[in-house]
Amino acid sequence: MEIVLVLDNIRSTYNVGAIFRTFEGFGGHEVVCSGVTPCFVRPGLLPHLAEKLEHQIGKTALGAEKTLKITYSDNILSFLQAEKAAGSLVLGLENNLDDSRVVRLSEIKTHLNGFQRVILVLGEEVKGIKTEVCDLCDFFAEIPMRGQKESFNVSVATGVALYELTRTDQSVII
Repeated sequence: MEIVLVLDNIRSTYNVGAIFRTFEGFGGHEVVCSGVTPCFVRPGLLPHLAEKLEHQIGKTALGAEKTLKITYSDNILSFLQAEKAAGSLVLGLENNLDDSRVVRLSEIKTHLNGFQRVILVLGEEVKGIKTEVCDLCDFFAEIPMRGQKESFNVSVATGVALYELTRTDQSVII
């Protein structure tokens, strides 16, 4: 199983860099950025702005930004629809949803059987995954919270999710 990360409307360069570093640490290869996610490979971005973003992201990515295949999609809905049409499963990482597609993270792998490619969608730090992207998700992985807070930081949640998705299956290629 191959895992591809989608970062949709992640606002912080530090979160983006931490996610890149974590993903690369799990052996990840492909990241798709969209929306307002700071992305130095965004088409049309002026060179000095791309350089500034790469430097800021690099503060937490520590070189992972140079080893990953990072692309930018200006139409994430079309990208996700094409992935689904090609047989990929779209998995949102989200908490506090009242939706029949929500599965505890510890149980999510039973829903991934038979899929060669999983698109793991991460949404904006405060508001989460936007509604039109949620509509395209096959499932949502939820990390149970035991403390008083309602969610983890998006980069921390990404690490927890990637650990669970890869921990017992040696055939996972991310």
